Amino acid sequence: MPSGREFTPTNRGSGGKKNANCSFCRKSYREVGPLVEGPDDVYICGECIELCQSILEQEHRRRGDPARLFTNVPTPREIVAHLETYVIGQEHAKKTLAVAVHNHYKRLMHCEESDDDVELEKSNIMMIGPTGCGKTLLARTLAR
Repeated sequence: MPSGREFTPTNRGSGGKKNANCSFCRKSYREVGPLVEGPDDVYICGECIELCQSILEQEHRRRGDPARLFTNVPTPREIVAHLETYVIGQEHAKKTLAVAVHNHYKRLMHCEESDDDVELEKSNIMMIGPTGCGKTLLARTLAR
């Protein structure tokens, strides 16, 4: 991570280099003014910082804001109500799946909104039952 130390004729940084140059444009500090020192004797001048900033802004404008996957997360009750229209019985399975899907949506929305290091726990569900009890129907209905 860059140290953020400024290189000037009186403050030569930790390396003690007398004639430091910008690592990007190769101009000396005498030509461009103070240099910001990064790790391993890497320096960048104000002109190159401004150029990099304008490139990043152009790229951001070109790409635009990323589209949101969804605007609101359906509640488990709403998910159960949706499943009720397609699946008869299996009340416990519908409630369990509704809570899991709700938490999955919340996790996706959290990852989309934040850049922090907080990680929301992922959970898995295994559906076990005899042939014809509705496992595949529940999964397909949720996928819709």
